[in-house]
Amino acid sequence: MRRRWGLGADLRIRRRRDFERLLGSGIRRSASGFTFYLERRAEGPPRLGMLITRRHSPKAVQRNALKRSVREAFRLEQERLGAVDILVRPPYGAVPGRQMIESLRQLLARIVK
Repeated sequence: MRRRWGLGADLRIRRRRDFERLLGSGIRRSASGFTFYLERRAEGPPRLGMLITRRHSPKAVQRNALKRSVREAFRLEQERLGAVDILVRPPYGAVPGRQMIESLRQLLARIVK
C-alpha cells in the first residue's frame, strides 16, 4: 500500500466539542503573534487543530496556504511533541511560507515543553 502524505485523521482535531474544550479549558500561550491552546493527554499521538478565519485573509487561497504552513510545521515537529492536543491561531496578516514554518517549528518546540 502506498503511503499517503499529509496528516491522517488521527493527527487532527476535527470535532467541535474538542475545539470548544481546548478554547474553554486548554492552557493558552501566546508567542510571536501566534496563539496556542494546549492540553496534555495520557497517551496517543499529538493532534492539531487550526483557527484560521476570513479575518486572516478574505481569499481562500491565502487561508489554505496558511493552513498548509501550519500543518507542515506540525508534521516536522510531531515526533517531539508527545501526547498533546494543540490548537493554533496564527497572527492576522501572517505570510505563509518557509520562514513561517521555521518560526512555528521553534515555537512549537518551546511552547509544548
